[in-house]
Order: sequence, then C-alpha cells, then structure tokens
Amino acid sequence: MRNINEDTITQAVIGSLDKCENPRLKQVMTSLVQHLHAFARDVQLTEDEWAKAISFLTEVGHITDDKRQEFILLSDTLGLSMLVTTQNNKKPANCTEATVFGPFFVDGAPVYQNGDDIANGASGAPCYFKGQVRGTNGEPIANAWLDVWQSDEDGFYDVQSSVARIAGETEFRARGKLQTDDQGFFNFRSILAEAYPIPHDGPVGRMLNAIGRHPWRPAHLHFMIQAPGYETLITHVFREGDQYLDSDVVFGVRSSLIVDWVPHEPGITPDGKVLDVPWFTLDYDFVLNPIASKP
Repeated sequence: MRNINEDTITQAVIGSLDKCENPRLKQVMTSLVQHLHAFARDVQLTEDEWAKAISFLTEVGHITDDKRQEFILLSDTLGLSMLVTTQNNKKPANCTEATVFGPFFVDGAPVYQNGDDIANGASGAPCYFKGQVRGTNGEPIANAWLDVWQSDEDGFYDVQSSVARIAGETEFRARGKLQTDDQGFFNFRSILAEAYPIPHDGPVGRMLNAIGRHPWRPAHLHFMIQAPGYETLITHVFREGDQYLDSDVVFGVRSSLIVDWVPHEPGITPDGKVLDVPWFTLDYDFVLNPIASKP
C-alpha cells in the first residue's frame, strides 16, 4: 500500500475491506468509498472545503443530544430520510403512505383512552380527531396502538420547551398513545396543527440559509401505528391549504396525506361540551399493510 496516488487510492481502500466478514457491511462500505471518492474527484474538493465539512459535521454532533437530533435534521433536509423511507415502504396502492419519522418522537408517552384530550395544556385551537384503522381488505384492526405527537401553535414540541431544555425533563403535551376499539375506531382531542420551522439555530439551519432554502414544514400531525400481523406505519396527516405543502423542507408531503381540517363556530363539540371559541375536526382513516403481503 505504498506510493498510493489519486488514481489508485480508491481501489486500495476497497481492497482493505477484503477481510470484512459481514457481507452486507462490506457491500455498503465499498459503495460508500466509491461514491465519496467519486464526489471528491467530481467537484475537485479542496483541503479547505474538506476541513469545513469536518467542522460542520463536528458541530452537528456537538449540538445533538437526547432532546435534539441534528443528524436526523441533516438527513431530512438533504432528502435522505425520505428516500430511505420510500425505498423501504413499498405498499399496495390502497395502503396509507409512509413519510419521515422526524426528530421529535419520544418513547414513554402517556397512555390515553379514546375521547381523551392529549393536548394537556398545549397552546392551540381545539381540534377533535377521529378515524378507523383497517387492513387492505377493509377488515377493522382492533387494539392497534397509535402514537400521536405534534407541535403547539407556536411551532414547538414539548421536548423543546424551556423546562425540557434547562431541567432535562419533559412535560408531555400534544403527545400520547391510545388504542383502537374492537372495530378499529379511535378518537381524541388535541390542537390544530400549524406550520413551523425546524430548529434552524444550528449548523443545519446555517446550511439551509447558505443554499437559499427556508426551514419550514407544513402543518401536520404525526402518527405511528402498530398492530400484530401488520407493518408498522409511520406517517403524517397534513393540513390542506398550508403554504408550505409544495416546499416542505424535509420533502415529506404526499397528496394522499393532505386533509381538510374542518373549522366550526363556537358551540357544541363532538364530546358534548360547549366551547366559546372556534374549534376544528379532522376525520382520517388509516390502512395498514399485512406483513405477509410485503413485496
């Protein structure tokens, strides 16, 4: 491996993988080396640019913690997350489409019953959600678990609150977990989804600014739905009419996931209460793909 030059280094690095005993790891690393080297040759990468790239990735690592995942933001904004999601979630046409997971999912969200208010004080106009979880043949899926999470009207998730940032503790808001009933139906109260910018006070935000892109996501509600015998579905439901539907910073919008969030004047709500402020309803059904039918 002496006297390696720019023409021979790629094959030398690939050759160093010969003793790798994991075939898949060897395949991935070989392709990664080939593409990285091809990129450097294609743009004639300078030493200064290489050093700035290393510094950028170091900053991404330093700002990442259990409350903020800057590496996921980087992957999302470069379209890699959505590419991987699309490649790995090929489904029959009548299934609900998957989209990006995002960096704000939290394990251990509180469990609610159908009809409960999961907002738990999060700011935003009241919104009542209902729907059914079914299989591809129309069969209702009983006892499916739904994880639900969203930002408040100011665009912040509970994990971004000042308490979470300073004390390291999260008061769960606009986040919860519930099960479908014996006919696959679910319903809960939360708040109206609003558009918000991804965290852009760090290296990913500076990157977006440098390349002339905005940091905004269209209004949406996150769902992760799990049931035995079916593929886990990770998706969003987007709000019709949002100005960022065609320029989502993470490329996650799908037409089938865009829904009308219907406005209502003050009055009697679906749970029989009376509100003196406007409120909204959203009705959306999910179709899961049986594991056996995966292509």
